[in-house]
Amino acid sequence: MPSTTSTLTLGLMSGTSLDGVDAVLLSCGHAQLQCLAHLHQPFAPALRHALDALNQPGENELHRAALAGNALAECLAQAVHQLLQRTHTTPAQVAAIGAHGQTVRHQPGLHDGVGYTWQVLQPARLAELTGIDVIADWRAADIAAGGQGAPLVPPFHRLAFGATNQALLVLNVGGFANLSVLRANGSVSGFDTGPGNTLMDAWCQRHRGQAYDANGQWAASGQLQHDLLARLLADPFFAQQGPKSTGRDHFNLPWLQQHLAALAESPSAVDVQATLLALTARSVAQAITRQAMPGTPVVVCGGGALNHALLAALAQALPGHNVHTSHAHGLAPTAVEAAAFAWLAHRHVLGLPGNQPEVTGAKGLRVLGARYPAPR
Repeated sequence: MPSTTSTLTLGLMSGTSLDGVDAVLLSCGHAQLQCLAHLHQPFAPALRHALDALNQPGENELHRAALAGNALAECLAQAVHQLLQRTHTTPAQVAAIGAHGQTVRHQPGLHDGVGYTWQVLQPARLAELTGIDVIADWRAADIAAGGQGAPLVPPFHRLAFGATNQALLVLNVGGFANLSVLRANGSVSGFDTGPGNTLMDAWCQRHRGQAYDANGQWAASGQLQHDLLARLLADPFFAQQGPKSTGRDHFNLPWLQQHLAALAESPSAVDVQATLLALTARSVAQAITRQAMPGTPVVVCGGGALNHALLAALAQALPGHNVHTSHAHGLAPTAVEAAAFAWLAHRHVLGLPGNQPEVTGAKGLRVLGARYPAPR
């Protein structure tokens, strides 16, 4: 149990994989964090479809986004209630919920260096349903300050996994992959490396009717298509220096289809899946190699850490690096991002900044998020 000097916060994360929400109850003490409980709440098919459709322009999308935000708030509230029941915690004991919402657009730096990002959610409804203050809209303040608004997790990675005078690389593989670079001198940097699971999941859904490729078994049965991989890796995003972030606005099935159409012969669906897995592994490996930190351990978290074939491909692409999951550090891979937003909620409650300008490119430190009070 947390000490009497600690604060309880709750983190909710639904990533671009659209598989559901991860919820974490976090005890935040002085320079010490403790994950008290974690659960995963799958999305109902209708909610997943509604959120997925919002990633592309469509008819009456403002109305559809509002309804999806309501439905998402109800799904998140169910996860909160389950977590509270499991831990015998009352709403009054929780200082705040850090709710990320569902990203459906991400366009940082779109115009004159300032763009926008949009996470669908009805946070006031979530506060009403749970009886707990909700902190949401996490990325807007950083983007308003000229930043990318992402990734926001590297400072949490330093606190959760970092050790004094030791370098570490933390790779989160959700729908997209982001890398936290924790150097031995205490400095922190980070950026998105490109697609994580998003293209593999979408391709698997299209050709096998399954939400994801369990353990990468389907990809492992295919053959890497070198011409296709070279075309995909030639995308300018991979060569960009950080700060940088991306999303489904850029990397999506139409993007993939354009590259497939340019090939002389169409590869089989399974061979495309094998190549998409290689794209994630190779783009990550290229990003890590550019950091000039040979032999630095790589901690993998996020849903991609459960893909055995992807972990094997990462280990092969990163010889000399100890590639392992966050389980070795006492935190389940699927709990890490939710825990990060619980920690960010704690920062907001204390009035402390949550971004890292070296990571996002913002002009300076900013207190992140907007608070929606629960009924009193």
